[in-house]
Order: sequence, then structure tokens, then C-alpha cells
Amino acid sequence: MIRFEDVSVTYDGAAEPAVRGVDFEVPEGELVLLVGPSGTGKSTILNSVSGLVPHFTGGTLRGRVTVAGRDTRTHKPRELADVVGTVGQDPLSHFVTDTVEDELAYGMESLGLAPDVMRRRVEETLDLLGLADLRDRPIATLSGGQQQRVAIGSVLTPHPRVLVLDEPTSALDPAAAEEVLAVLQRLVHDLGTTVLLAEHRLERVVQYADQVAVLPAPGAALLLGTPAEMMAVSPVYPPVVGLGRLAGWSPLPLSVRDARRRAGDLRERLAGAVREVPSGTRPTPSSSAPSPSTPAPIAEVRALAVRRARVQALRHVDLTVTPGETVALMGRNGAGKSTLLGALVGLVEPSGGTVRVGGLTPHRTRPKDLVRKVGLVPQEPRDLLYADTVAGECAAADRDADAEPGTCRALLSDLLPGVADDTHPRDLSEGQRLTLALAVILTARPPLLLLDEPTRGLDYAAKARLVRLLRSLAAEGHAIVLATHDVELAAELAHRVVLLAEGEVIADGPTTEVVVSSPSFAPQVTKILAPQQWLTVTQVREALG
Repeated sequence: MIRFEDVSVTYDGAAEPAVRGVDFEVPEGELVLLVGPSGTGKSTILNSVSGLVPHFTGGTLRGRVTVAGRDTRTHKPRELADVVGTVGQDPLSHFVTDTVEDELAYGMESLGLAPDVMRRRVEETLDLLGLADLRDRPIATLSGGQQQRVAIGSVLTPHPRVLVLDEPTSALDPAAAEEVLAVLQRLVHDLGTTVLLAEHRLERVVQYADQVAVLPAPGAALLLGTPAEMMAVSPVYPPVVGLGRLAGWSPLPLSVRDARRRAGDLRERLAGAVREVPSGTRPTPSSSAPSPSTPAPIAEVRALAVRRARVQALRHVDLTVTPGETVALMGRNGAGKSTLLGALVGLVEPSGGTVRVGGLTPHRTRPKDLVRKVGLVPQEPRDLLYADTVAGECAAADRDADAEPGTCRALLSDLLPGVADDTHPRDLSEGQRLTLALAVILTARPPLLLLDEPTRGLDYAAKARLVRLLRSLAAEGHAIVLATHDVELAAELAHRVVLLAEGEVIADGPTTEVVVSSPSFAPQVTKILAPQQWLTVTQVREALG
């Protein structure tokens, strides 16, 4: 169905090809997972299938890409639209209408389908993706994860023979991600749809793949094989595979179920080990008895309520954040996590209750004064980026923060090595733009750092670098609040987890206590080794000596 024949792509002005000598085939009715570190060319390969490369992106494509027999060199994206459905990393770039139902119908209208067919398919897709309650909602009022599901639904309704997805679960909560992946499985198995997807959160998808294509490094040859074969050699792999490598299991397990069946001996070895407090967790001042040494809170939220149009986004929320503490806000899409971050940084005005950050009321404080107290890295990093080059962004960040020249550039180089100064921010991948935005905010070293889905688009190596940086900031006394669906990140980093549902706090406590008791938000290692309370592969490795 999809065939790459010795494909190389070189973008205008680039010294080296983005991908080189790619040669593989995706058979009809299979799900092929594309994996590799950031910057190895995964998005370039995906965009080559839909014809966006080179017709939209420019550059030179050598070799041949065919989809259902159509050569993408001679067929532009609109001439492939009835065969290929594409969802990129940024759902907002897909939308052309204002409401959910209209967006689901738009693609079919463009193809001239009959009204009764359109109506039936819209209803089917609303049910498949759990969007029925949102059908009349303006897209602008949806959470990032809800927008992601709408973007996926908009390409499903025309019933394409090929689906190309770039990070399809990156903005979804665990339950919503399972729903989307179940839909993809149904399309592959029941309808023979061919799916090619790239995803950094391999713990969610690797067990569903028929084949895995690995791009081990920029310019390196692509490897193709079964998931177990490729996970044995891939430079990126999920925690279940990391635990399997540590335990010496062969073949490597790809799912929690497979790993649990083999984990009996490992549990026995760990039963006698002393379980240390994970390196990313510690008892929090807010959960311990008050003492004279307890530092004053950096942020205090009391009985906070926020109403947006017809939606009660938050209700009666209490939250205290102290210096050196890392708090993970978790919950399903639309639970109010981003709204709470917006209230802390002054972007959202409360309809009830109070918010105090560093002694200030955020929504009543001038941004110039507030920037020294709190910084937010939003879900859409492009909202912070306005210069023409990476060097320009870093220089502006140094000036705005009154920092030494080169401060922002040094942060960026630590988080994301290899990004050239003259690169335009729009030419960066989603994960690279997010990292640049993080470096811009960190340049001012605000006492309270807020991050909204900070690992979206990051591979495991980039995530590890982010964890190290945030831990060092917390050790220096910075408070960190992050809204995330990444349960593995929370297990590695958070001292405390706050669960939100329908705008209310339903759990607030040490990470181990909250996530171990949650079927949805427990990390893979916890599920595999339950009832023992281990959170990460690193923790298990240290316990085994």
C-alpha cells in the first residue's frame, strides 16, 4: 500500500538530507510504528506519504514514494486526499471550521459525499472517539486532548485507505489514548486500513504494531522488523522493555500482561530489597506536620472557581505549592489542568476564590512584574516564539530576563543538542519548539515554573534531560507545577500528584500513594510488579544493586 524506494529528502538550505536511503514497504491492512530519537526524520517520512513533502515543504525528494499505486512526486496532496488521511503533531493546524460536528463533516463535503452518508459517518465517529457530548462545542473551547481527538475524527470520516499519524496520543489522557488506539486497531483489523504512525510514548502503542521501523540516528539506515526484534536494538524503548532488558528476558515483553507473566522471579528478588524513596519523590511539606522550618508557600489557591461561557472549568480548588516541590496535575482531558495553570500565571481570572503567587494576585499584576515570580510553558510553544531564528529567540530571552548573554543558548544546548542558531523556530519539530520555549522561560529563573504537557513530542532521551534539569531547579528551591498525561514522567519526577476531575480535586498526596492506587495513572513498572510499590526501572535497578 505504501512503498519507499531509496528515498532521500534534503530541505532548502540544509547541508545534509533529513532522511537518507529510506527503503521499506507498509503492506495493506497493517499498522507500522515509526520510532527513533527526535530529529531523525520521522515527520519527514510521514509527510512524504501525503505529498506534503516536497509539494508543500519544498526541498528535494530523491527516490520514489507510492501510495496505492500513486507516485507522490506527480500527485499533489489534494490528489491523494481520497486515499490518505493525515493528522500532524499540531491539531490546531488542521481545523477549518468552528464547531466539532462541522469539522468532522468538512472533509466529506470536500469529497462530495452524499448528505445521508455524511450524517451517518459523523455519528459513527462521534461515538468511536467519545465526542458525542462535544458535538456542538466551539473547537476553541476544547482542551488540547479533545482537539486532538477531533483532528483524528476529521480524517476518519472520509474513510481513507491509509492513515498517517504523527504523535496521535501525545495530548491524550491514558483512557482517551486507549480509546483512540482501539479505534485504530478496529480500522486495521476489520476494515483493512493501512496505518503508519510515529509516537514517542511507546508504552502506549508498541504492543499494537505489526511492524516497527526504527530510525536510530540522523542519516542512519532505517531498520524494519517485528516489535520484539526492533525493541531489542532500538535506542528508544518503553519502560516495559527497559525492565525486560534489565531482567534479561527473551523475547522482550511488549505489554504489561506479558511482563507480569514473567515477573515472578523478579518480584522475589525485590521482596527482600529495601524500597528507597524514589529519586523523584520526597515527603512534601504540605503533607507533613507544620514546623518552624517549613518554608512559606510560593503559591496558594483557595476555593478557586473558574467559569468559561457555559462550562464550569474549576470549582472549589485548594492548592499549596512550596519551594523545592514538584507537583504533577493529572486527570482526563478537560478536567481543568490547563485552566488551573492559567489562573496561577494570571491568564485566567477567577470567578470565585483567591490565587496568590509570591505575594501577588496574578490576574491583577502587570506581566512585567509577574515574570519574576512565575513562568508558563504552554501546550502550544509557538505562542511564546516570535523571532526568525533560534539565536534571535535566545538573545531576546536573555534581554527580557536581564540575564548574561548566552544563558538561554546554554540551557537550550543542554536540553536539545545540535540545533543550529540560524534555524527558524517554525522549522523545528513540535518537541524541539517546546524545548526552545522552555529554555526561554527558564532564562528568567522564576521561583514558580508551570509546564503544560512538557513532554509532548519529546523522545525518551530528551525527557531524561528535562527530568535532570527540573530536578536541579527543584533542588535550588524552585517550585514546579506540571500538567501532564505522562504517567512515566510523574513517576520519575513528581513529589506529589494532584488528580482533577470535572474541575475538582479528587486526590492530593505523595506520588507513590496516588499513582499506585490508580489503574489509569499507574506507570508500567508499578502495574508489572504490583502489589510491590515500585515506580520506575531506575528504582528497580538501584534496588538490585
